[in-house]
Amino acid sequence: MTGCSILIIGAGIGGLAAALAFAHKGHEVDIVERAPALSEVGAGLQISPNASRILIALGLGDALRETMIIPHEIVLASGRSLRKITHVPCGQFAADRWGAPYGVMHRADLQTLLLDAVTADSRCRLHLNQTVSSPDIASLHDRLGCPRPNLVIGADGVWSQTRNLIGGASRPRFSGKVAWRFKVAAEQARQVLAPVNVTAFLGADTHLVAYPLEHGETINMVAIARGANPGETWAQRESQTDRRELLDAFANWHPGLVSILRQAPEMTWWPLFEMPDGPWHDSARTVLIGDAAHAMTPFAAQGAAMAIEEGFELAGDFSRDPADTAAMLRQFEARRRARINRARSRGAFNQFAYHARGPVRLGRDLVLALKRPESLAADLDWLYGYRATGL
Repeated sequence: MTGCSILIIGAGIGGLAAALAFAHKGHEVDIVERAPALSEVGAGLQISPNASRILIALGLGDALRETMIIPHEIVLASGRSLRKITHVPCGQFAADRWGAPYGVMHRADLQTLLLDAVTADSRCRLHLNQTVSSPDIASLHDRLGCPRPNLVIGADGVWSQTRNLIGGASRPRFSGKVAWRFKVAAEQARQVLAPVNVTAFLGADTHLVAYPLEHGETINMVAIARGANPGETWAQRESQTDRRELLDAFANWHPGLVSILRQAPEMTWWPLFEMPDGPWHDSARTVLIGDAAHAMTPFAAQGAAMAIEEGFELAGDFSRDPADTAAMLRQFEARRRARINRARSRGAFNQFAYHARGPVRLGRDLVLALKRPESLAADLDWLYGYRATGL
């Protein structure tokens, strides 16, 4: 097969993973990014086996193992009492059950691994500091001096410009939730959590996820609660009002966790948007992946993983029959939409369970406490054990 020309809009984790996947299939790839330099915002990232399996297949296994932290367990605990409700084993258990490791790492570290691999591949060209608006995408190849693309991939996130080229595409919808992201020293958090685990502390209309980063020296924390719609924005530095709102939302939590929230360094405040169902492609040569197509709330911790899956599968689908792009895009969207809908359903279930209150919370704790860890793991087989098409 003669290599084709691929244009990717957006050099985040999804865009870089897609670029590497297409390059491995022999295609020439141009990646366009509006930022003058790549610096992934946010802090931590959970790499579930369905994603790590693909990263390993793309040749990043050694680098991933050097950087990723393998937690001992995924724990659900009470945000008020710190009582452990249940857990799923990780480590060797996860690798054996799902065929690839479950780990956590800094988002910037994963982006760096992907960027290094893309930069080292002569078939990939990264164009930074490029203003990208939807009317300009059709002529981007002329501006960049590259061939007219056979396929344009929008990996440009929830406020995608590429999406404007898809007739009937949906617009982002505010979920009503916001996430405060920050890091603390592991020693500071040791009194209230085990720094070797991924722990989700649950509370009424709130939850907080914590896990180790930077060789276990720091703890990444993400606190999620209700919030107001800030309009079209990615992330913001908190204000004094934001911190007060956060402390009010977690006022009834365990004093140790509240103390961490009160004393934590400056946080990044993220409004959580989601994409209603809508078309992902134009039936010609433009397609959306990741948040641009189907942004979802992080209750299943699968945003990055779904984008990694899609870049890999799209590269395989396109390479099998690049001549019939329209049919390929229809089949790709149908297959991926079914998986995304199931991931959305899991996220909605987790949101209901994590934020339960009153009798529902008591029933949740009882049911979870009675389930064996192996049974909880089995509930995740469809998600973590998934083998992307082509693996």
